[in-house]
Amino acid sequence: MKTILAHLEISAGLDSVLESAWLVARRFGSYIEGLHMRPGQPDVIAAGADGFVAAAPDLIAGFERDSRDRAERARSTFEAFMQQRGLGRTANADGISADWRLETSTGSSALGSWGRVFDLICLGRPTDDAVAPSMAALETALFESGRPLLVAPPKAPASIGSNVVIAWNGSTETARTLTMAMPFVLAAREVTVLTVQKGMVQGPSGAELAHNLRRHGLEVAWKDVPSSDSRSAGEAMHEEAVALGADLLVKGAYTQSRLRQMIFGGATIHLLQHATVPMLMAH
Repeated sequence: MKTILAHLEISAGLDSVLESAWLVARRFGSYIEGLHMRPGQPDVIAAGADGFVAAAPDLIAGFERDSRDRAERARSTFEAFMQQRGLGRTANADGISADWRLETSTGSSALGSWGRVFDLICLGRPTDDAVAPSMAALETALFESGRPLLVAPPKAPASIGSNVVIAWNGSTETARTLTMAMPFVLAAREVTVLTVQKGMVQGPSGAELAHNLRRHGLEVAWKDVPSSDSRSAGEAMHEEAVALGADLLVKGAYTQSRLRQMIFGGATIHLLQHATVPMLMAH
């Protein structure tokens, strides 16, 4: 995890994103790049009195001012973070360095494409009461980057990766995510494979995964949670991870289709709406 892309989306959770990126960088001696995506000028039009369609310069000017202001806030916040942590463009004694980047885009596509050259993308967990951090940005990074995401909770964590819980459901998505998470798993003090019976798909059991992880020289615990009508698989995963003291939850995203989860709910949707611990996700 030597290169980390931190999404500088102006929100109440930005401090948590930066702290999360810092905690990972400190563990692996990484480079952190802050990326702010400045929206491109929209096609704003207004109907004139004579029936013709004309440009709306006042609306465009207002949009441009807001866009510039948000970009400046992102830049100043990241540079303050660099100064506070003693980071520069040249690696410090711990091998950590940082820089920032501004992209102009009409959508969140730049996050997915630019993220392909980084080991990890760090962004904030969406919340119900705010438009940012945005689910659109998270899903763009998830489906278009091919890289793992570190989803920072709204409140900045005190540590990341000391106590890793793997939410195993037997799926291809979780197997792929675990491969990407192995630097964290190998460096962890505690590792637990967590299975929730109602969330399993056809595939190897949690006991089998724990057995093979032990071949890496790790001490790995396994906890199996019986099915219950009182809580969903996502609720069980989160509650059990918190009870185990996890500071990183490894979870494959959208084992069921995204559309199905939007309609019927699912573990990924629940965790992206409610998780209070950092999560490493991939699809």
